[in-house]
Amino acid sequence: MTVETTPTGILIIIALMAVVTLATRYGGAFVMSFVRISPRIESFINTMASSVLIAIIVPMAFSGDAGALAALATTALTMLIMQRPLPAIAAGILAAALVRLFTG
Repeated sequence: MTVETTPTGILIIIALMAVVTLATRYGGAFVMSFVRISPRIESFINTMASSVLIAIIVPMAFSGDAGALAALATTALTMLIMQRPLPAIAAGILAAALVRLFTG
């Protein structure tokens, strides 16, 4: 199987990715509309969100560059201090940008 690198081929790939993304999002919401949300299921959903976040962050912590490590540390510290995710994310992005700006 080959991937076309023409503009039309790229647009087709983007469109297919959008369709798959929408299908999984709406499909998940549709399936969950038939499930009664008990405390056990709610705990599972909350734990899964944390697991996905950890699965993204841990590889970055071990193999990331200085900007990634600065972003990770800054985000964690800001979250511990402010207890709000949006400022913590913004601080992490700013830290990564500054480290990458000054270290090349």
